[in-house]
Amino acid sequence: MKSNYECLFIVDGALKEEERAAMVEKFQKMAGSGAKVEPWGLRKFVTPIDHKKEGYYFLMNFSALPEVPATIGNLMNITEGMIRYMFVNKDDQKTVKIKPKKQKEVKGE
Repeated sequence: MKSNYECLFIVDGALKEEERAAMVEKFQKMAGSGAKVEPWGLRKFVTPIDHKKEGYYFLMNFSALPEVPATIGNLMNITEGMIRYMFVNKDDQKTVKIKPKKQKEVKGE
């Protein structure tokens, strides 16, 4: 059964635009025909990652079988220019409702 996934990944800011576009297209094809990639642009890191100070952020949403994110992640691990990535199964997320604290009643004199 297919689940909805979200993948946030960061690509090296030093890559040429063509290399970056080819990398994104490759992962989008692996995710399936309904995959949508939203570019977030070049952003500076708070602390350097792998001696790099900035990278291009992308958010990919797709629906796939559970083994697809693992397959894409394995390829991302060995892809030159990939800095970080994270997959989230959006169907497994639970909504947490926070109840407001009850205020203590102050007894009046």
